[in-house]
Amino acid sequence: MTLQYLENYLPKQLGRSPETIRSYKDSLSAFRKYLFKVKNISISKLTFTDCTRELLLEYCAYLKEHGNSPATCNVRLAAIKNYVQYASDNDVSLQSIALQVSKVPSMRVPKREKILLSKEALNALFSEPKNTKIGIRDRTIMILLYDSAIRVSELTGLHINDVNLDTLSIHVHGKGNKERSVAITEKTAEHLKLYKSIYHSDTKDPDHVLFYTIIKGNTGRISTGTVERIVQKYADAARNSCPDMPDRVYPHLLRAERATHLYQDGVDSIMISKILGHSSVETTKIYAIP
Repeated sequence: MTLQYLENYLPKQLGRSPETIRSYKDSLSAFRKYLFKVKNISISKLTFTDCTRELLLEYCAYLKEHGNSPATCNVRLAAIKNYVQYASDNDVSLQSIALQVSKVPSMRVPKREKILLSKEALNALFSEPKNTKIGIRDRTIMILLYDSAIRVSELTGLHINDVNLDTLSIHVHGKGNKERSVAITEKTAEHLKLYKSIYHSDTKDPDHVLFYTIIKGNTGRISTGTVERIVQKYADAARNSCPDMPDRVYPHLLRAERATHLYQDGVDSIMISKILGHSSVETTKIYAIP
């Protein structure tokens, strides 16, 4: 049942991403280790009736005592709840157990202070790259991340034919194989046009990745880690001229900043949700100004 859950139900029926599936797998593995090391229960002898409310409360307390944040504890708990619910959908006799497990409360997560980038910080960040080949690439990446508010994984997945400079839009392949079209400004289109003239002047394959790196002669799509390092590098450099630049600047912060600015400009939350590729408007509301 566990194998079916991880390899069939999550990816094929729910369309969960590999990262989400990996997170659920890690959470179930962490629970298994707890059962074996702390409760002396072998996974081969564990039954669903052993998965009681009291056991899960003890597990959450154990996680907290061993330095796990409330958010991490909630992720671990959610994976167990989801799995038991899946099991009960396949075996009606387990529904009472799933109901009991579903009522285990999540931990309260302290509200974190919202990190914001001032407009001065944004301008300093975008102005930092030099007008070299690498600098033009890096500036284009950061400006596109902000203007389109796409995820870094969506940016690294862009192909040449996903960019339409005539209609000022990009075609985005989002989470769960969902696709959407996102508008870009004329200024962003100008940066992309310059970038393409430098990096894709000889590229004849429209399916070629838009942003790429060449390592030991091998061309491949730029990694999310490389994009993260690019953003942080220029943020660190721009801090000399812009002291209010946050210590840590990352791609998602540009996405969040764009969403916040859209709220400030009076854009409807449903429209912002579509731009961001959220399945729920409630998720989008975290970017609203408090």
